Amino acid sequence: MTAIGQALGGLKVIEIGGYAAGPWIGKVLANYGATVIHIEARDRPDGFRLQYPPYKDGKKGINRSGCFSYFNDSKYAVTIDVKKPGGLELARRLSDWTDVLVENMRPGVIDRIGLGYQELKKTNPGLIFMSTCNMGQTGPRAATGGFGSQLSALAGFCGLTGDAGGSPQLLYGPYIDFVAALVGAPLILAALDRRRRTGEGSHIDVAQYECGAFFLAGLFYDYHANGKIVERDGNADPVAAPHNAYACKDDEWIATSCWGDDEFKRLAEAAGHPQWAKDKRFKDAAGRRKNAAALDELIGQWTAGLTADQLVDILQGAGVRAYKVNTCADLFTDPQLTHRKTWRVRKHPEIDTQAHYFPGFDLSEQPGDVTAPAPLLAQDNELVFREFLGLSEDEYKELEENGVF
Repeated sequence: MTAIGQALGGLKVIEIGGYAAGPWIGKVLANYGATVIHIEARDRPDGFRLQYPPYKDGKKGINRSGCFSYFNDSKYAVTIDVKKPGGLELARRLSDWTDVLVENMRPGVIDRIGLGYQELKKTNPGLIFMSTCNMGQTGPRAATGGFGSQLSALAGFCGLTGDAGGSPQLLYGPYIDFVAALVGAPLILAALDRRRRTGEGSHIDVAQYECGAFFLAGLFYDYHANGKIVERDGNADPVAAPHNAYACKDDEWIATSCWGDDEFKRLAEAAGHPQWAKDKRFKDAAGRRKNAAALDELIGQWTAGLTADQLVDILQGAGVRAYKVNTCADLFTDPQLTHRKTWRVRKHPEIDTQAHYFPGFDLSEQPGDVTAPAPLLAQDNELVFREFLGLSEDEYKELEENGVF
């Protein structure tokens, strides 16, 4: 791997933790040239390695997890057991070497280990220390556990998802973990800029719950100003009508919406049914929302006879917002993502080729890259500890004999 010529080349980062939120922050930094070291323990590896599918060919293995691979490309991997003689000292030495430390343990755990910010800044006063967890480091729920699906529920997303009168629906995946990570990376850059000006480090406290709740900003205002609690209502929208997903040929779907009367008129004409726009039931948005079931049936009858791609071409050509409801297979062949090189395929020693996602922003002069597949467990112990940290051969062997690695 190399960070030469990249925007974050020379920046040193260590990660203590696992799963999604912390490692995703490190991945973003690594993709733009930072040297990122993912720290695990052999008897407590990153949970994604063994606990969460998919696995190549359905076969579990410490180095075969697709989830681990997705979040950890372009990094180095080492193992340290801080409970073994010399282990904690080695972790502290690595913490003195680094510019940035990212941890996503429950509040208080990193301090009990002996690697908290207050302790580490004594010997590395310029350290940028990021803690990212469910609730943040303080507050009545700070010590409680949970994953992305529970945070999506707590932040209000699930209560708004589902049919009117039906049960709340969970969102797919750890949505808020992804949101928090894309907030966390620029916060690190801000702290580095402050350090450049002041020489001082920072402890950044990222609450994933708060990062997710921000996305409901308009609903918060409606409640605070008007006392209104917005309820789930399927695919309906308080402004746009129609606003839905419609079945097409070949078991495909499109999503489309109209945000004004003129746009609905264009949809009706594009569908070959200009009379829809003249129908008293559909003359304005309020009427279209009130008679949504009837309108959806008419649109659905039209869309059922065409493919999603045909419909998108027709509607976009008429100035109506519409896109196909993509599957994962569609995303890998999507011309927009292909053009922007979103997927970077790299060869992994145990799971063959792996498609890695590149963050959705480009720097014109230093565009970044996926420089390597995700590392094997303990893959870089000797490189990191001997070459980066400068341990002597005797020091390394002693730690190895003590079971630190």
